[in-house]
Amino acid sequence: MEVLNLINGSHGPAEGGKWLDLIDPSKGSSYGRLPRSGTADVDKAVKAASNVFDEWSSWSAEKRSACIDRLADKIQEYAEMLAEAETRDNGKPIGLASTVDIPRAEKNLRFYASAIKHFASESHYMEGVAINYTLRKPLGVVACISPWNLPLYLFTWKVAPALAAGNCVVAKPSEVTPATAFLLSKWVKEAGFPDGVFNILHGLGAEVGDALVKHPDIAAVSFTGGTATGAHIASVVAPKFKKLSLELGGKNAAIIFGDCDFDEALSTTVRSSFANQGQICLCGSRILVERSIYDKFRDALVEKAARIQVGNPLAPSTKMGAVVSEQHRDKILEHIEIAKQEGGKILCGGFATQPEGEDEFSGGYYIQPTIIEGLGTECRTNQEEIFGPVVTIQPFDSEEGAIENANSTKYGLAASIFTNDLKKAHRVAGNLETGIAWINCWLLRDLRTPFGGVKDSGVGREGGFEALHFFTEPQNVCVKL
Repeated sequence: MEVLNLINGSHGPAEGGKWLDLIDPSKGSSYGRLPRSGTADVDKAVKAASNVFDEWSSWSAEKRSACIDRLADKIQEYAEMLAEAETRDNGKPIGLASTVDIPRAEKNLRFYASAIKHFASESHYMEGVAINYTLRKPLGVVACISPWNLPLYLFTWKVAPALAAGNCVVAKPSEVTPATAFLLSKWVKEAGFPDGVFNILHGLGAEVGDALVKHPDIAAVSFTGGTATGAHIASVVAPKFKKLSLELGGKNAAIIFGDCDFDEALSTTVRSSFANQGQICLCGSRILVERSIYDKFRDALVEKAARIQVGNPLAPSTKMGAVVSEQHRDKILEHIEIAKQEGGKILCGGFATQPEGEDEFSGGYYIQPTIIEGLGTECRTNQEEIFGPVVTIQPFDSEEGAIENANSTKYGLAASIFTNDLKKAHRVAGNLETGIAWINCWLLRDLRTPFGGVKDSGVGREGGFEALHFFTEPQNVCVKL
């Protein structure tokens, strides 16, 4: 595969002629290349977007909506091809890409194609004096930077509301997983977008990404990724008084009380721990279990996790694929060694592995699901984001102790609570320092709800009308009676 940039309606390589390798993590080998873009490409894309902004922003909501819907039609039409491309690029199981990633990408576009037609203006009546109404105006040219863990899923989650609101977009997918964003770019013109409205640049974050967030004509930045990168982007964007949305890391807790539905809590915790090889910002990486059921739950969790075998991600039966890169695999293994040094006991996993009997995948980046016991709250393993198939398990003796432990990290993205006591469930949820709290479930998402975290997990909210608010500027108009 040869990935190309989309600038002003045309595909092409980077201005400097440099390339990066596309790596299949399931095999550890290159299967193509992508542009190593830079400042010249950013300048070209931003100029193209600026030139067409007045036209695009003047289109009716219905007309913009139709373009976004037609792009969603293409995802639906080519869903199988996109799922295979996502799996090859990312290492995730084809079953996950087919049932979660690609359908959600289509839903993201359809949701905002519809939402923009229902995005109501506010009015405020000053009795006998005046009427105030609020206009929501698009910002201009915006930057959307998406991560590698859910490539098309999170890419569309950003660009859909930005385009629907009337902005022109310069988007940068992760250089680690650019394939599906490139495939999407092939259908932009066919969907009816004017040239320059939707531009997609590929390359390294420190090069093209940095040039994009520093560009003076970028009106807002929406970024999903690591907390350190988010801090750098904030240091660049905030002093320029531009709008900024950051969806960053997590160190999420699953809180399991003794009065839970045991089987439901167990099966959900296995999924929340190891789905997508643990490479979801919402995964529960700290499992807190009430002492009365701790031994039973721990043993059952270990038994289920130990049965999970890594396999060829393109095989329909595979539940655990490869992690995204060699560098990321090594980082996860380093964290496992740190856990051992801190006194952690490896209950299962803890090592790199390969699919059995499949030599073709012997060079891939696989890690067996790992559960670690015996670590305290303040250790590095329980404080730092690992972002892999690695979880810790700890007992707790009281509701207050569970809440204190759950809130003990610098992150505050999500948590799951398992209990059949509804009053307790609401009480615990209200005391958690997180942007999201799930009760007796995990990753159950209504696209109308606000999504995001507190503390080092981010700034702002995505989802629903929150995203349309972010990608617009309110103007109050006061009319004297």
